[in-house]
Amino acid sequence: MLRWTTESARPPSGTWVREEVTRHGCPRGSACSGLALPPPFRLIPGGATPGDPPVSHNDRLPVRRSRFDDARPRRRRSHFDDDVENIDDRSVTRGRRPQPAPLPAPLDDVPVTGDRWSTWDIAQHGPAPYPKWLVTDLAAVDAELGVVKTGKEADVHLVQRAVPGTSQSCLLAAKRYRAAEHRLFHRDAAYLEGRRVRRSRETRAMARRTAFGRDLLAGQWATAEFTALSRLWRLGAPVPYPVQLHGTELLLEYLDEPDGQAAPRLAQLRPAPARLCELWDQLIDALMILIDEGLAHGDLSPFNLLVHRGRLMLIDLPQVVDLVANPQGHAFLARDIQIVTDWFTGHGLPAQIANAGLSRLQIIRDWPPVP
Repeated sequence: MLRWTTESARPPSGTWVREEVTRHGCPRGSACSGLALPPPFRLIPGGATPGDPPVSHNDRLPVRRSRFDDARPRRRRSHFDDDVENIDDRSVTRGRRPQPAPLPAPLDDVPVTGDRWSTWDIAQHGPAPYPKWLVTDLAAVDAELGVVKTGKEADVHLVQRAVPGTSQSCLLAAKRYRAAEHRLFHRDAAYLEGRRVRRSRETRAMARRTAFGRDLLAGQWATAEFTALSRLWRLGAPVPYPVQLHGTELLLEYLDEPDGQAAPRLAQLRPAPARLCELWDQLIDALMILIDEGLAHGDLSPFNLLVHRGRLMLIDLPQVVDLVANPQGHAFLARDIQIVTDWFTGHGLPAQIANAGLSRLQIIRDWPPVP
């Protein structure tokens, strides 16, 4: 047993020294020295001397909160499939499977040129065969060139997709739908009649306009336009080619003029009488394709018609209406026809030519003639 025997060697008050004891806490040579329990030594106050009164047996024993306490560290039993380097002890003690460590981010996730890599490999593609002008190489990058126009439910950006170091490139119109709270067009309930969602949970979320439901609505508008454009493109309707759909971003063929400017809207033009008649005939042909497919544009106006190198093009079809499934389908069709007819006749289209065109639309034989 180690003790301090002289006053000069006594340590200062408040310090601690080591005293050799038996495993159960009593000094060697005592009556209970044959028992074996706690640690092989303990700490006693450093100011104790041989003349001090003996320490009680309870004070010598280590403090134990319960009979299950054990100061000795325990080692978890190892298994043959343990991964010592990546194992997470917390997940083991909580009964969950250890998750692998995340992979490090690739160093080349941002291209040297452009703003992002092409998303062609992860997007839904347009109808095949793909146009020859379209760049489908996975090494291509997309570069933002500016904003083409802003609309009620989406903004259109000009994007150049090109393969660095080559001459392969094309211009695309990136239509990006806003979330429901940022849209300026909120009268969508009538347009959504007849559209069905498989899961009742999603239907309730969209009806209640929850955060999840608003995200579903934005995606539903993008999907509806992509589906309608793909369907009409296969039928030969005058619509831009739908390149791809990724989330709420719809990439379309960019309709431009020979000088590189965007194709003008019909509302911006003042065509000559002969040219006006040609555009009217093209519009009637396009409406006949939609009606034969049981569809109505739903928001047709001179602002949703482009004149691309002499050809009238239909754009902005997210609210396309099914004439059979939607109870208000024929009302939407009648409104579309009335709006464009008023614009053409207001810009000098003769009534005889207007009535001849309307008579070609088989679904509205009883349409009142233009005075």
